[in-house]
Amino acid sequence: MFAVLRNGVYARLFCAQIVALAGTGLLTIALGLLAYEIAGKNSGAVLGTALTIKMLAYVGLAPVITALVARLPKKPVLIAADLVRAAMALCLPFITETWQIYVVIFLLQSASATFTPAFQSLIPTILKDPRDYTYALSLSRLAYDMEALVSPVAAALLLAVMSYNKLFLGTVAGFLASAILVAMTALPRSGPAGGPQPSLWHRTTLGTRIFWRDRRLRSLLALNLAVSAPTALVLVNTVVYVRDGLHRPGSDLAIALACFGAGSMAVALAAPRLLDRFGDRAVMMTGAALIPPALGGASAVIFLASPDTGWWPLLALWLLLGAATSAVITPSSRLLREAATEGTLAYVFTAQFSLSHACYILSYPLAGWIGAAAGLGWAAVALTILAILGSAGAFLFWPRKTPSGADPAAIKEQTVEQSAEQSVQRRR
Repeated sequence: MFAVLRNGVYARLFCAQIVALAGTGLLTIALGLLAYEIAGKNSGAVLGTALTIKMLAYVGLAPVITALVARLPKKPVLIAADLVRAAMALCLPFITETWQIYVVIFLLQSASATFTPAFQSLIPTILKDPRDYTYALSLSRLAYDMEALVSPVAAALLLAVMSYNKLFLGTVAGFLASAILVAMTALPRSGPAGGPQPSLWHRTTLGTRIFWRDRRLRSLLALNLAVSAPTALVLVNTVVYVRDGLHRPGSDLAIALACFGAGSMAVALAAPRLLDRFGDRAVMMTGAALIPPALGGASAVIFLASPDTGWWPLLALWLLLGAATSAVITPSSRLLREAATEGTLAYVFTAQFSLSHACYILSYPLAGWIGAAAGLGWAAVALTILAILGSAGAFLFWPRKTPSGADPAAIKEQTVEQSAEQSVQRRR
């Protein structure tokens, strides 16, 4: 897997991803402490609103921004996005009002909505061999999981010697280092340049329309919904269940989250071998099939287990949920790469970025609001139903029509799209 880092261009971009993720991890922790200092007992509402703003920026702005910058070279777009993120993070230590948090988070996450899809769509143009690209996807999943494990530890060590406001400087450093690494990298030119182009509306909706025409991508939409359910349960309700339900110390929260991350990392490491042997559909559908019963088990544990007996089942279920979600997420970009042409690659990746985050606008409130109003058990039940709907939709939209799972109708429509693009090129 790590042999793919011999590609110098990808290695520098992977390092840029690592340092940016480290900065984002520090930002998450410092932002929570900032919200508590400003809003006190209402800090949860402040953070909930900030997360909602983040998701709205991802869902609403990402396709528009991608359409606007589609004809620009990728390098200045990535560098500019990193510089905006660094500038917004630098503003956070000086914030004194709640509304200022919302403005800064909106601008910072708008820059992230620019950076992330552009970065993700760039990797297939660098690693053209499918096996190398699969290795890169596994490394990327490992990077996200490691960030979730390492950032809290690093933040705890730093907070022992400095105030939380200084953590924002670590975020600034991460984004600046990412910009420098991108600037040092010779990136390939991707996508058409110059000449007439379709309308802004056409470009903004192109990725979503490709998603709807391709049956495997329609399945991926349903898989996004299924994955959002366990992710919301783990991120939103683990702290409440561990502290109030099981009456365990705060350090055990890190252990529970680490189990979720360990399950995800194990599958990410095994993904290249699993995909070579079984294919995308078998691996992703296995993950989708495991999510509802694991969530059902979590519901039963929350309802029935006592504080003395609920801890070890929780860790086992979180490990299983982490593995199942990783089985779905890690190979997903392979479907995007196969469904897109060079000219539509950025639009398809942006559609996945936007549509997948739209699922969390549904699952996060279910986890938080139902958990607060009716109890954590009923929140887990609601998320189980959501996962069942997503998994069922995935199986419905991605039937076994060919060994690769491809849908002839989708291939025909994609060919029409390619022909239209070629026609535009000839008119130029």
